[in-house]
Amino acid sequence: MDQDQEAAQKFARLLEIMAALRGPGGCPWDREQTHESLKKYLIEEAYEAVDAIDDGDPKVLAEELGDVLLQVVFHAQMGSEAGRFDIGTVLDAINGKMLSRHPHVFGQDKLETAEAVLRRWEDAKNEEKAHRKSILEDIPSSLPALMKAHLIQDRVRRVGFDWENVEQVFDKLEEELAEFRQAIREGEKTHVREELGDLLFALVNVARFIGEEPEVALQRTNHKFMRRFAYVEQKIRERGLSLEQAGLALMDQYWEEAKTEIPNGDVPKLGA
Repeated sequence: MDQDQEAAQKFARLLEIMAALRGPGGCPWDREQTHESLKKYLIEEAYEAVDAIDDGDPKVLAEELGDVLLQVVFHAQMGSEAGRFDIGTVLDAINGKMLSRHPHVFGQDKLETAEAVLRRWEDAKNEEKAHRKSILEDIPSSLPALMKAHLIQDRVRRVGFDWENVEQVFDKLEEELAEFRQAIREGEKTHVREELGDLLFALVNVARFIGEEPEVALQRTNHKFMRRFAYVEQKIRERGLSLEQAGLALMDQYWEEAKTEIPNGDVPKLGA
């Protein structure tokens, strides 16, 4: 048996397991679930897979990708039970999409660069969704805000709505920072919130323009901060003090040590 046949058998077995869990005499918890109730698990499993990629452990990544696949199979089983769609519908949709959006592989188009492929992908999406009133309307509302801002900006960039150079983006960032400071001085909460959003959106634009993913950058900084503050907590515990007893001066001292002990590049997950 070759690998493809073996994988197909294992996938079929997963479908059987899922059907049994949802069927008569199956698992009470699985039988109670709905598309709505499973939303949070789909998101959580995707983030756990991203963490596994960051950790670099192939065994853990394989396990987490299995959890993501389970969510797809779970939703497909519920769709089948309701007579709306099944796993075949899901596979047909993605197979058709991959074929139509890669004519340079499965057709006659000749595309030589990744940027050309992305443009062709976007053109294909526009052709498939010609009914759309806006190129932004199918952006998922549940995306994290930084990712959503980056996607919005990238979509409009592809149709030519963009800055000419990074200096213009920095000028906009400085303009938004000045407006944010003014809003704080004025003290009107709604205005402050609006200007803070504008400032963050401008900063995402800087990241996008220089080719960085703001979500990834902020996650790395979050991890770095958590690791360094854990160092501060450990040092203060070694002195028999609580954080409140230690005070800001001592915490600052250990924070400076942490910056040496845990450099910028050393930012695995806390507890890893």
